[in-house]
Amino acid sequence: MDTPSIARMYDYLLGGKDNFEADREACEELAKGIPELVAFANDNRAFLGRAVEYVSRQGVEQFLDLGAGLPTTENTHHVAQRANPGARVVYVDHDPIVLAHGRALVTDSAGTAFLMADIRDTDQVLSAPETHRLIDTDQPVCVMLVSLLHCLPDESDPFGMVRSLLDRLAPGSCVIFSHIVSDDPEAAAWMTEKILSFGTPWGRVRSPEEASAVFSGLELVSPWIDGRDQGPRAVDCATWRHPDRDPLRRPDDPEIKRWEMSGVAFKR
Repeated sequence: MDTPSIARMYDYLLGGKDNFEADREACEELAKGIPELVAFANDNRAFLGRAVEYVSRQGVEQFLDLGAGLPTTENTHHVAQRANPGARVVYVDHDPIVLAHGRALVTDSAGTAFLMADIRDTDQVLSAPETHRLIDTDQPVCVMLVSLLHCLPDESDPFGMVRSLLDRLAPGSCVIFSHIVSDDPEAAAWMTEKILSFGTPWGRVRSPEEASAVFSGLELVSPWIDGRDQGPRAVDCATWRHPDRDPLRRPDDPEIKRWEMSGVAFKR
């Protein structure tokens, strides 16, 4: 409880109550260099909702939510099952506190389970009883990678992990992806070093080009709400299929040095 947790910090930024003093202090320290931090977290959460609804409308009924974090409003199964009552969701996280809250959340849903596992161990994730009960890998699966891979260091080979997982899933499967990126190496290093200084296990802020590796071999969908074929397809999450904003590769304000690059991409 004395070491900040990314899941609990995110909970605090979203206005949740499942966090400790160390988490709140870490967020306040980060906000000194990133004034838009609260908006950052809320924009990413809103992206998750829009993306899950979009994927559900495409007929995908199975969701593997990796690094799920603490439950909050509009969780993956709430959005997916509202669009399709038959949707099934397996949440995966390695934090015992997340597990306890998550299992309490899903007791009322037969189509939802919470698995405590190391997301980097794809064999463990796919072979778990919770996964076998709800996920049929011969049918399309949506892999949720929302605000996740920047939490993994390069030595964990996060993009290789994703490729290994997708190789075992059926055509028509997809990823919902967001990743903190920066086109300013100093800004990227500041955030990375600050979070690591808390003693919190983390990865790093990557460049947009580095983060785009997740989409290799996949087909990115249009980020426009009307599906038009125009402009970049990996965009700032705050603008992905937003009803009132045009998609932007990065925030308009040049003073904003970090954003969450996002996209939805299918395996064909």
